Amino acid sequence: MDKIKILQKKIKVEFKNEKILLQAITHKSFDSNNNYENLEFLGDRVLGLVVSKKLFELFPNEKVGSLDKKLASLVNKNKCLEVGNLLDLKEYIITGNSKSSKNIVENKIISDCCEAIIGAIYLDRGFEVSKIFILKQWKNLINNAETTFVDPKTRLQEYSLKNYKTLPIYKLVSNTGPRHKPKFKVGVKLRNGNYVYAKGSSKKIAEQAAALELLKKNNLK
Repeated sequence: MDKIKILQKKIKVEFKNEKILLQAITHKSFDSNNNYENLEFLGDRVLGLVVSKKLFELFPNEKVGSLDKKLASLVNKNKCLEVGNLLDLKEYIITGNSKSSKNIVENKIISDCCEAIIGAIYLDRGFEVSKIFILKQWKNLINNAETTFVDPKTRLQEYSLKNYKTLPIYKLVSNTGPRHKPKFKVGVKLRNGNYVYAKGSSKKIAEQAAALELLKKNNLK
């Protein structure tokens, strides 16, 4: 397939078995059996290991809590989306409506696909090649890791524990939309407070958005 040949040049990795790369760019709406979900699971773990080791080498004197926050700021769906967009992955992803000229690939699919490609590289070419790919694509992000970013959910958790000695309370309000384009609505509140709501393309994204809204409401942003 021409698309696979072009993608290999794009990511600068030549596969021994191109079917693995094809699976890594196939969404379940196109093929419910041979899609990227399992490769995404694997890629997420490989990405975490490679970035963890790099941070360990770059910041040998950092405390564990700080390293955890740096890792969380580098290994998440938003960063995978950034890398996926830089690689123009939306041009290669195969979905159930790929035949349409108006095909729109959701951000979550792009970030998931990015992790799946890492998993595919690991399976086909081994750890060293996947490590080289990750460190090249995450180079600028890692270089900027001096400034620790703390995600909204973590910030809200720290605030709640400090002030109320309890964790924030989250609840899933709804899960609507088709399988390839879900919409989650989540609420979050502090102890004795009112729920603040937000939506997202995954439960995790919706929780982060809700946490951010609650931080804003309490002037903690």
